[in-house]
Amino acid sequence: MNKSISFIKSGFVIGSLLIGGIALGQQSRPLSLADAVAASLAHSNELKIDDSKISGATAAVQEAKNSRLPDIDVSGQYLRVNEPHLEIKFASSGENSNDEGSAAGSFPAVNQAMFGMATASLPLFTGGKINQSIASAKFLETATRLDALQDRQHIIQNTVAAYYNLYKAQAAVELVKENLKSSQQRVRDFQNLEANGIVARNDLLKVQLQQSNLELALINAENNASVCNYNVNLMLGLDSHTALVLDTVSLAEIPSTQSEDKWEINALDHRADYQALAKREQAAQAGVKIAKSAYYPALAISVSYMGANIPHALTITNAVNAGLGLSYNLGSLYKASAKVKQAKAQEEELMWHRQQLNEGIKSEIHQAYLNYVQSLKKIEVYRKATEQANENYRITKNKHDNSLATTTDLLDADVAKLQAQLEYAYAKADAAVAYHKLHESAGVEAEIFTAQHK
Repeated sequence: MNKSISFIKSGFVIGSLLIGGIALGQQSRPLSLADAVAASLAHSNELKIDDSKISGATAAVQEAKNSRLPDIDVSGQYLRVNEPHLEIKFASSGENSNDEGSAAGSFPAVNQAMFGMATASLPLFTGGKINQSIASAKFLETATRLDALQDRQHIIQNTVAAYYNLYKAQAAVELVKENLKSSQQRVRDFQNLEANGIVARNDLLKVQLQQSNLELALINAENNASVCNYNVNLMLGLDSHTALVLDTVSLAEIPSTQSEDKWEINALDHRADYQALAKREQAAQAGVKIAKSAYYPALAISVSYMGANIPHALTITNAVNAGLGLSYNLGSLYKASAKVKQAKAQEEELMWHRQQLNEGIKSEIHQAYLNYVQSLKKIEVYRKATEQANENYRITKNKHDNSLATTTDLLDADVAKLQAQLEYAYAKADAAVAYHKLHESAGVEAEIFTAQHK
């Protein structure tokens, strides 16, 4: 009977799932796949982090645009000064410079001074540095938004996988419960037969042992389901004690798919990570032009105003000047080349990363496509296997009732029937996950659920 334990345990792939109505007092909630995706997206901390990154990238674009605006500096000073003792003597020809009467003039009493200045400078030409900085910031902002879209695709796929794993857990528990009921009835029948001396004590012990094994399997399944219920509710932002009741009508449908070549074309047109890398490559190209801008002079228009007031001594008003300023750092002729090489190296690195991702996407599409085709084949195989297992159990039970088959044969047929039913249920769920994985690999997974909510 160890065989019955091993296959039942191997069937429970309950990574992050829960069956509804396990714990007493739980509130049940119907949940469709679209609702689960919407809840996980709304609750995702990862997407909230992405929103913060987008806000930062948008601010970086505005910062780059601000470089077009003039720089305005305003400064002022107010000084308190003492009254110094000044004695100035001028010596003229024919006079003794030491004569006391030669001291001349007197200075006004100055004890404070006020100065004010305002300057404005507007860049006219910077070698294309400002325009390329704005372009680079815009490319990086777009790349950040595409990164968020890629994270959104991953979250959707994780939710889909969790949803259908939950279905697998529920199906497993229900099938084990149903089989356990049959096993309990079988034990009662064998107890009566053993009491009447029709079957041996050993046969009764065999069916009792199978019942015990099924009870242990059900305990393990429900315990795992309870733990996973907590985790899936965390993922969706629901109360931890909510029991989820799934809408599995879609499992009856087996969507068809297009050719693998078309999926590859769709992937290159829609994959957010591929497009984000292309935008970063464009930002790197702008970075090369920014580095090359150091080879050019800078031209700016400037305007300044100055005012001063020194009581009893000096007053300056309406001191305005305007003009053009040209600056050129000759050192950049031999210093900027290193920065240009660095920028070109970064551009080339991103280009090769994009080529590498191109090949990776094709490989991912190929694998996802084969997995989906394989899952469809498995559904048909397990459907036939379920029919065969049911028929085999029926025949074996008839033989056992007519003493033509042993109790071991009957129990093995029962185990095979349960295993076939489990595998058939799992195959349908795996096909649904593979279908959505193919869409995620092509970068169109989010479009499915966006269309459903419109």
